[in-house]
Amino acid sequence: MWEVFKDWIFNVIEFFFNFCGDWGLAIIIVTVIFRIILAPLMHKQAKSNFQMQKIQPKIAAIQQKYADDQVRQSQEMQKLYADAKFNPLAGCVPMLLQMPIFIALFQTLREMGARPEVAGNFTFYNIVPNLTMTPSDAFAQGFGTFVPYLVLMIVFAGATFLPMVLMQMKSENTQQKNQTLIMAGVMSLFMLWISWTSPAGVLLFWGTSSLIGIGQQQASLAICRRADQRAAEEEVIEVKPVEVNVTRKAKKPRPTKKR
Repeated sequence: MWEVFKDWIFNVIEFFFNFCGDWGLAIIIVTVIFRIILAPLMHKQAKSNFQMQKIQPKIAAIQQKYADDQVRQSQEMQKLYADAKFNPLAGCVPMLLQMPIFIALFQTLREMGARPEVAGNFTFYNIVPNLTMTPSDAFAQGFGTFVPYLVLMIVFAGATFLPMVLMQMKSENTQQKNQTLIMAGVMSLFMLWISWTSPAGVLLFWGTSSLIGIGQQQASLAICRRADQRAAEEEVIEVKPVEVNVTRKAKKPRPTKKR
């Protein structure tokens, strides 16, 4: 079943190759379509991350206040989630749903050069000479050959680092921001290590997908911020003070009748 799924993905890529005449462009087209299909899930994930960032200071306060009482801490956390209408699993479900597709695409592109039914070079408009070649193999052929693969490696790793940085730009929690930046740096180094032995087609797919994902994330965050702003404006009720005229005109004394 898994092999059938991978064959179907390759057939889709091959269809767009027959349409545009370039394997790299075909991979980009498939990646864009893939991201459009997953856009609702990505929006839901970004919305969950936005809500998590909003209530993070309250979570830290509860953890500090009830550090010695785990039961009460759990109760207060559940109450906070209910009040904020936040589900901690909402951000994980979209990721779990898309992972099989990511893995299948990854494996398909990794094994693309070994398919006997395809002949010819897997190039990307001669910018990348061979999409089945890894950066390590390109480096062995000389620095001139290695340059386009190095660019793909940087995009591959940088697209992992950038979303985590953008999420923390407006965060007021300095400790959390520093921890996230450190984690992002470690993840980027790990991605560079992975990319060293990954075919260029995989790097092209992942880099394109990540860049589109960054754009989708920023659009989703902008939508969430506008929704919060509208909700805040609706809660503001202008109450005008009642004006009461307390000044009265002094009554003229009645003229006294003469007897």
